[in-house]
Amino acid sequence: MNLIEHKKARLNYEILKEFEAGLELLGHEVKSLRGRHGKLEGSHIVVRPSGRKGSYEAYVVGMSIPPYQAANTEKEYEPERTRKLLLSKKELAELSAAEGQKGLTVVPLAVYNKSSKLKLKLAIARGRKVYDKRSVLKERDTKRDIQRTLKNF
Repeated sequence: MNLIEHKKARLNYEILKEFEAGLELLGHEVKSLRGRHGKLEGSHIVVRPSGRKGSYEAYVVGMSIPPYQAANTEKEYEPERTRKLLLSKKELAELSAAEGQKGLTVVPLAVYNKSSKLKLKLAIARGRKVYDKRSVLKERDTKRDIQRTLKNF
């Protein structure tokens, strides 16, 4: 079950491969996300080389998580701060290679619960043109109409 979701991601991007990552969060951010507060629209993933040779680190940039209780949150809390993602070395290398290719980007899709942990679903994606978006919407409408007619029979 998704706590927050980037609803337009599947329309704006062609999803090529999905990944699951852990999030490095503060306590009140976890409470806020479990209360379904937060926004993924406008956020993206950045993969940078780390201090060690041949290793990478991934961060989500632009993800907004408002404070759980505004009165109890420290004054210097920044809702759109950069948050570190927890991925394996193999996944980080794959994301870094994809980010380096022309036309590919890494986008967050959803934040959800997996047992007691919060996970971020992210994907390697290719941006769609306007005419591609129209064809996707048209295809969805026809599928929906077919399902309705099949349901009636």
